[in-house]
Amino acid sequence: MPNDALVGRRIKYLVAISLVLIAVFSIRLIDVQAVRAAGYANFADDELTKRSIIMAPRGAITDINGVEFARSVISYRILVDQAIVDFPKKLAALAAPILDMDEEFLAQQLVGERRYVVIAKSVKPSIWRELEAAVEKYNAEVMKTDGGMQKRLFGFFAERIYTREYPEGELGAAVVGFVNQAGNGAAGLEYSMNSTLAGINGEYTYSNAGGTIIPGTQKITSEERRGNTIRLTIDRDVQWVAQESIRTAVKKARALSGTVIVMDPATGQVIAHASYPSFTPGKTQGVDPYHWKNPSVQEIYEPGSTGKVITFAAAIEEGKIEPETIMRVPYKLKRSNKVFKDHDPHPLLKLTLSGALAQSSNTAAIKVGEMISNDTLHSYLKKFGISVKTGSGLPGEEGGKLLDVKDWSGTTAPTVAFGQGYSLTAMQATSIFATIANDGVKVTPTLIAGHSDAAGRYTPSNKQSSERVISKETAAKMRLMMESVVSASGTAPAAAISGYRVAGKTGTARRIDDACGCYRGYTASFIGFAPADAPKYVVSVTIQDPKGIYYGGYLGGPVFKEVMSFVLKDQKIPPTPKAKELYALDEKSLAKKIALQSRAPESKP
Repeated sequence: MPNDALVGRRIKYLVAISLVLIAVFSIRLIDVQAVRAAGYANFADDELTKRSIIMAPRGAITDINGVEFARSVISYRILVDQAIVDFPKKLAALAAPILDMDEEFLAQQLVGERRYVVIAKSVKPSIWRELEAAVEKYNAEVMKTDGGMQKRLFGFFAERIYTREYPEGELGAAVVGFVNQAGNGAAGLEYSMNSTLAGINGEYTYSNAGGTIIPGTQKITSEERRGNTIRLTIDRDVQWVAQESIRTAVKKARALSGTVIVMDPATGQVIAHASYPSFTPGKTQGVDPYHWKNPSVQEIYEPGSTGKVITFAAAIEEGKIEPETIMRVPYKLKRSNKVFKDHDPHPLLKLTLSGALAQSSNTAAIKVGEMISNDTLHSYLKKFGISVKTGSGLPGEEGGKLLDVKDWSGTTAPTVAFGQGYSLTAMQATSIFATIANDGVKVTPTLIAGHSDAAGRYTPSNKQSSERVISKETAAKMRLMMESVVSASGTAPAAAISGYRVAGKTGTARRIDDACGCYRGYTASFIGFAPADAPKYVVSVTIQDPKGIYYGGYLGGPVFKEVMSFVLKDQKIPPTPKAKELYALDEKSLAKKIALQSRAPESKP
């Protein structure tokens, strides 16, 4: 009996323990299947589901007519999952010729435990398709001969990416710029307008099994969005002519660099922007970074005689002198502790203001500058844009340098009067002449016509801001005076264009060498517009540090003529009749003009 009682108690204990265990398991089961079911499911999904980025293409950069300077094209990044490569040597032997890689090196890249190894950073779609087809063909033959899967080749996969292409090469490179290896803008408009050009990446998920995508599990969670396309004001054909012309001129002059800008003075739109030396975007390795710069806005220089137009315009605007006012022009003048001279020795000349401009007299410019106060001269320099960034939108733009009047020495005013002692950029210099061409109204330069979004909706840029600098009457007088510069009596007859009235001004300035902080070499320039009576376009030519002959008319005039001639024909600007009468250039010609006018018969009422 005692044994039966003992057995009974043991049975009760076992039943109790079993009930406790059943209760524990039941609670755990409820916890897993009900309370934490969602969490475990999400954990399982996270382990099985992978996320990947869908790269978005950058917007294009085009000329005014839609010709692409920069565009994004589909390419593929070739990758390998080393963990699933069973036959690295066979796979390498198959892939190396297609990828144009060393077979032994490729085989080494296929061995290991890494799940993501970049084999080729960017290949054309045709290369990836050829590689896929070769692997599939090999595996199909293995299945046919051996009937098994153990000898099949695995491991390669690809990611779709976008490669930046520059189909026009060097054309417009300083403006367009380029992107870095990460696909972000690194220079030019690619850099300054990166946020506009860059697209928004998308994302997709897929189920992962042993390092491979389970077919049919791909799901796009967010669509990629292409970046905006930027339309430039530049005309590709005009750009090409300007590029070739400045390339030839720089090489011939053995110069450091050269720039050509073509601008519509009424709108501020830049029709062409060429510089040399240049570079090919996308092929910048080993290229001197100096070539990446945009000299038209990033390099400052003293303008020389092209700056005289500001001094003369200011004096006319202030009522101090007229185009046919006679001036006594000596070869040299002493101001403070310095003697200033004209370029070539000459006796005392009796020139009109127009004649002084045509012959580009430094001493005459000094005397004109002295007709107005230093403060007044300084104010006109500022109004024309000296030391103020143009707002062109190009990255790295400099404003130039101009001392405050309180810091002027005894020689600053005379130096400034003939275009030295302050500095500007080629874009600023172009804007000065565009202001005179546009009846005295300065319009902010621009290279951006507008942009199109991913859906193709085009939005034009806002109208450029404008500001009156001189009166319409003063601008008209300056234009007629500047026609004499291009005449046989002026410094730039090489800039004349048959059938058109042309106005402009030469510039030959001493050049500051940053290495020594001294004057060394020259800056040669010519800036003009046509037709002179109703200007449609301004063309500026700047050549830095030419060797040998360095005169602005000699070097810049022919470039101006070639580019402007093409622009006038390309834009179908009709020829203009010659001016009925230009201003007299000296005392004798003025006297002759007055005599002829006095003998002219009076018109009948």
